[in-house]
Amino acid sequence: MKTLHKRVCRLMGNRFEISAVSENETWAQARIDEAIAEIQRIEALFTTFNDNSQTNRINANAGISPVKVDREVFELVKRSLRISEVTQGAFDITYGSIDKSLWNFDTQMTALPDPKTARQMVRLINYRNVILGEAEGSVFLKEKGMRIGFGGIGKGYAAEMAKRLMMQRGVENGIVNASGDLTTWGTQPNGEPWTIGIAHPDAKEQPFSYFNISNISVATSGNYEKYVMIGGKKYSHTIDPKTGLPVSGIKSVTIICPNAEIADAMATPVTVMGVRVGLDLINQMQGMACVIIDDTNRVFTSKNIKIS
Repeated sequence: MKTLHKRVCRLMGNRFEISAVSENETWAQARIDEAIAEIQRIEALFTTFNDNSQTNRINANAGISPVKVDREVFELVKRSLRISEVTQGAFDITYGSIDKSLWNFDTQMTALPDPKTARQMVRLINYRNVILGEAEGSVFLKEKGMRIGFGGIGKGYAAEMAKRLMMQRGVENGIVNASGDLTTWGTQPNGEPWTIGIAHPDAKEQPFSYFNISNISVATSGNYEKYVMIGGKKYSHTIDPKTGLPVSGIKSVTIICPNAEIADAMATPVTVMGVRVGLDLINQMQGMACVIIDDTNRVFTSKNIKIS
């Protein structure tokens, strides 16, 4: 009989839950092992916590010289820059230039940084200063002090790659959940579609809405995970790359589309853009849907989605 086999583990600094449907538990666990190894491989390429990672080599050579990287790294940077263009810079992998001392989101934080200081720190954030050498597969950051990071797209990319590997190895039905960025394929053991709950931003244990999905990815960016309260107002850990200040006004954004990497990458910029501009953008994109909850708990959806 087909059953769901799952494992929870900590990868890329996040909680991953990997599930496979199979009649054979040993076989399913072996496929999950392979998926974990794939995510660890990706983490080693893209982490900023290891001096020898390709990401850190790019950062160390900012303003000095281009760095030849694996094609996989090159292509992810290239796709990231395309998303920056589409979102007019609301998504930007050069956000790594912001010093952690400006935004540490710990309990000691009692005031917003001075806007002038914040603006000075964001001057290095500019995706247009990432120069790609197509022929040799190199990445060059034009300005000294620039840094890239894949925090806004890496989890989704890893989930997508783990799913691809599991499907290649014969897993016909499964889920990879990268701490809320999840991708599904096939069906539940009983043949029904997967049911996904969108967390209520005020009580994340209680979903406010459910979706039946198959072969679809979902990513949620919410201010309930990491935020600070300053002057009675909640500020999310999402920083507007143009001002260096945290965004407010939106509690959560959920993106639904076929690809986990794109879902992950689009959730943050919609938060930065705000309800009206964010929905406008999603409504122009094929095969993508979005649910936004604002600070007053009003729910907004893209045109192609109805919440009852």
